[in-house]
Order: sequence, then C-alpha cells, then structure tokens
Amino acid sequence: MTNLGRRRVPGGGFTPVRRRAVALTACGALVATMTTGCWAEPSAMPAVRDFLIAWQVGNYEAAAGQTVGTDRKQVEDALGRVRQQLDAASLRLSLGTEVQGSDVDQIVKDGDEATARFTVKIDLGENGQPWEYPGLMRLRRVGGKWKVIWNQSVINTKLRPGQRLAVRTEVPKRAPITDTQGRPALRVVYAYNFGVYPGQLADPQKTLELLSKQTKIDGGRRLDAERLLGRVRSAPPQAFLPLLTLQSPTHNALIQRLAHLPGLHYQRVREPIAPAYAPELVGNLGPATADRLQEVGAPYQPGDTIGVSGIQLLQQRRLAGTPTVRVVAQDETGKNSEELRSWPGQEPQAVQTTLDPGYQRHADNALKNLRSPASMVVVRPSTGEVLAASNHGTNGRNLAFEGHYPPGMTFGIVSAEALFSRGGMSQSTETTCPGTVTVGGKTFTNKARPDSDFAHHFAASCKTTLAQLGAKLDAQTLVQQAAQLGIGKDWGLNVPAFTGSVPTPANDGDKAAVMVGEGGVQVSPLSMALVAAAAYSGTWRPPYVLKDIAKTVQAPPPQSPPPESISSLKKVLARTAATGNAKGARVSGDVVGVAALATYAEGGQTKTVSWFVGSSGDRAFAIAVEGRVNTPAIAARFLS
Repeated sequence: MTNLGRRRVPGGGFTPVRRRAVALTACGALVATMTTGCWAEPSAMPAVRDFLIAWQVGNYEAAAGQTVGTDRKQVEDALGRVRQQLDAASLRLSLGTEVQGSDVDQIVKDGDEATARFTVKIDLGENGQPWEYPGLMRLRRVGGKWKVIWNQSVINTKLRPGQRLAVRTEVPKRAPITDTQGRPALRVVYAYNFGVYPGQLADPQKTLELLSKQTKIDGGRRLDAERLLGRVRSAPPQAFLPLLTLQSPTHNALIQRLAHLPGLHYQRVREPIAPAYAPELVGNLGPATADRLQEVGAPYQPGDTIGVSGIQLLQQRRLAGTPTVRVVAQDETGKNSEELRSWPGQEPQAVQTTLDPGYQRHADNALKNLRSPASMVVVRPSTGEVLAASNHGTNGRNLAFEGHYPPGMTFGIVSAEALFSRGGMSQSTETTCPGTVTVGGKTFTNKARPDSDFAHHFAASCKTTLAQLGAKLDAQTLVQQAAQLGIGKDWGLNVPAFTGSVPTPANDGDKAAVMVGEGGVQVSPLSMALVAAAAYSGTWRPPYVLKDIAKTVQAPPPQSPPPESISSLKKVLARTAATGNAKGARVSGDVVGVAALATYAEGGQTKTVSWFVGSSGDRAFAIAVEGRVNTPAIAARFLS
C-alpha cells in the first residue's frame, strides 16, 4: 500500500513510523468522550468503554474479556490482526458517530440487549488521509454485566464471517522518458520481478529478513525487512506481491542468489526501463531501499521500483504517478471481495528531454576509446537546449554537468570578451607575449612570441599576454563579465549542474590568475559549452534539458554583450581554430574554438585536464578529459 510506514508532519512532509507502534496518546480523549452522558446508561457504558480502550491500546486480551459469543482467543487474534491487515500506523476509536449528518444516540438499550455506535479512525499513511468509518456493536447483559456480542462486523460492519481486511495496490505503468522528438530514450531489457504469495509463506518474517540480508544494493543499501513485513501482511493472501525488480545482466549475481531463497518467487519480464544513452543524465531504476524512500518521499514504499538516479529520480512522481489503493473485505481465497474504501492515484506522465540521439551518438563515439574519464556537452546556441551529455569512464557520475575543473586558457574566451566590452580592446590591438611575466607577485610562463595583435597571441595560448592585460579591468568587472556569460549564476535547471565559480580577485596577482583560468576558477563542461554558445550567437541563454516542466527556480534572462565585442571574439576564436591550438578540430570552415591544458590538485596529487571549447554552426560544445590528450582530435571525431 502506498506510503505505509510514513506519517504526515507539519509542512506536508512525512516521517517514518514503526507499524507496531500503538496510539496511546488518544486514550485520555477516548475516556473523556465515553464518560459524556454515561449516567444515562450507567450499566452498558463501562463495557463499551473498556472494550474500545483495550482494543485501541493493543490490549487484546482485555478487550476479549469484555465479549461473549465465541472463544476469547479468536477475539484476541481477530482484533490483533486489524493493524497487520492494514499495515496501519495507528488506530483510534471514539464513542458516537454521525449518520446522515445528524448526531444519534451513542448507546441504545432495549431490555437486556443494547447497541453502541462508535467511530474507527485508522492512519494508513495515505498522504496523511485517515480511513474513518462508523462502527456498530451489539451488547447483552449476562449475569448482571454487559458484554459485547462478538462478531467480525465489530471490526467493520461490512465484514462477514470468514473474511479479513486486505489492501490492494494498483501501480500504474511507468511513463517513458523521451528524446527531443518524443521517441523513447529507454531500451527494452530483461528484468526479474521477485515477490511472494503472502498466504503461502510459512514464516513471512524469516523470508523477508533473508531477502533484506541478500539485497546489498549500490553501496550497501538494503530493503527494510520490518516495513516489507507490514506490506506482506496487509496484502491479499493469494495474489503475487512484487517486492524487488532487478535488471539483467546488471544484477545477475543477486538474481541467482534470490532465485533459491525459500518462499520467494520471480517473474521474468521484458520492459523498456534501461537508458538507451546518457545513463548518467537519464538515470536508472532500482529497489525502494529505506534511504531512497527518505529521498523520494510519499507515497512510495518498500517493494516499489523507483528512480534512483538522474531524471528517473528527479521526476519520480511525474513518471511513476501514484498508485490507486483499495481496502477490501475478502475471504482467504481472494476471489470474493468487496471494496470498503479507495484512494485514487494519479496517472503517470512522460518526460520529454531535449536530447538528440544523433548528437548523443556522435559524442559517445568521440569519447569511447579514451583511457581516462571524459565528458562532453553539446548545446544549441539559439535556444539553450542540451542536445547531448556524454560521460565516459566516470563511474556513473554526470561530470558533463557536475564536473569541477579549472578551465585554464579556455577561460580566455571570458577574459577576451571582458577586454573587448570593458577594456577598450579589439582583436587587432597590439600586444606582447614574453616568455615570463610577474604580476602582483605571481609568475606566468609560456613560449615567447614576437609582438603581434591580440588574436595572434590568443591563438598561440599566450598566458603572459592575458596576465598582463588584466590591468585593463578591475576585479569586480571581471567577475561581473563572467556572470554575464552564466558562470556562477543559478540557471534554474531541473537537474543538478555546477554553474562554475569565479573568486573575486583580492589583488593584481589574483586578477592575472583569473584572467588565465587559474586562481580558484572552476567550471563544468556544461558551463563552458554555454560560453561557447554565447560566443557564437551573441547571446548567453540559460540551458534546459526538460521540456514542458516548470523550473523550481526562475532562470536568469538571456544576456547579450555588445555586438562589437562578440564580433571581435568570433574573429579571435576563428583564428585559434584556423592556425592556433585548436586547428586540429577544423574539419569545416565554420569550426571555431580553443584548446587548453590545466593542472589542479586533488587528493594530494597534481592532475591535468585537457579541454576543447568551441562551436560549429548552431551547435556549441565543450570536452573535458582527465589527462593529457589531443582534444582537437576528439572534437574532429565528433564533428565528422
């Protein structure tokens, strides 16, 4: 049943509760309601009061002591199973009820017979909505004392002899994730649905504890055996209850172990549930372990298959919808049943992405033979759509969106734009490129070049040129110009992404370091692809990857640097691709970009990241490889 084991807390959230917890807090209120008017029926009231209070607090032996008409052990068992059969968080009882909107007498006496009306309120955890219904019991005076005449209908007036309560959960088919054309971004794979037939389990607790011990999934996550037990006890006894879905071949070893677990059954199915591409972004499905349930919230529960990463997790409620839950009265065969209450679910809705399978395939192929972790993002400059997000060797991390790397001289695109728009320069401004320069106590080196124009020195990766030109900009201007190109801004993206960070320089040395993409500057491939997109289109636009889904944070408006600065920037990047460090990527005349190496410290080691940032027509992209590689050649493979 949906959301069992969770209780609504202030603010609309839920917090776990133990199913066997008994609601003691309402006892005072219950006693108070039952003493009201007790002098009108002093003889029957104590029996009704004691029976309901004992039932509510879980003292079933005492409740059975107030009954007549059957073996008291049967009464104890029947009352004790109510919570189990509903997997209820709490059960509260009060004397009196409303019939057709009018108050009626709580207890009506007719000689040695009497009837008592009461209200049952059971917290099923269904989005905080309790199941409340009127109850009716008959009483008889035996030896001068009033006793409750036991019958199954005391639990619920619609229960007949031989019937029990049960919960049926109808889970809708999960909606697909699609590409930019509405085609599925998921592929069909074999999967195994493991579950139980509750009525056939000799020892449900033992079976579920064994299942929990076997299912160490994704870093040690386990299914919650106690909450699974509550679900099994509340389910129809003879119907197959799925508890775990595992994909083949990903979980073949676990599938083999579970296939031999006593009491566990499985069904082999073929379902479109695995990502066809961009798995780090599209995401995967997995079992609803205890910690994952904390993440996705109500109304999901152990035994459900939920999104565990990427879009599958972030859009879990939209893609999965919510189950329809029905409380039924049925016999042990499960064939004859009557619905007592239902909570309608919500239909799943597909999630359409901006991903283009063609671009994605080209990006994947460009990275596939690399020996080091690598990531690549492709965006459409005219719209901000993310066309591809490729990750190679990243152990499931979406470094294309979330990587934190120093940009090195690729940040020169940002610095050059700032110089053109705020520093009074153009691509033809005469500059120098000495082999060594010291600015504010920081020393920068590169191969010395003859004096020439800025475009020539930029194409030759002259770090000393940019370090010196930092004097033309104040610290705040440099940071502001980076923000105009989206770095460090909140993009309002519906998926996790690192937008970059540029520390405000404290002195001239820090400013020179920022100019060349050092000094604590960090970016992601996505943030640099957007910089390249702005350089191509003349406008920075916020990225998006999900269509028709409202953003939780308002995206920043498009930013348009002065046209003359964009014109100079295009010429600089074209020179770099034609004759400079990016010329290996120039497979056609419209390719522009810049390549760079940047070093950084991580885990006590000095590491290198190789970059290519550029565009070709209405497609801008960034490549980052952890290691020293020829990124222009990778860009050429993508463009070809």
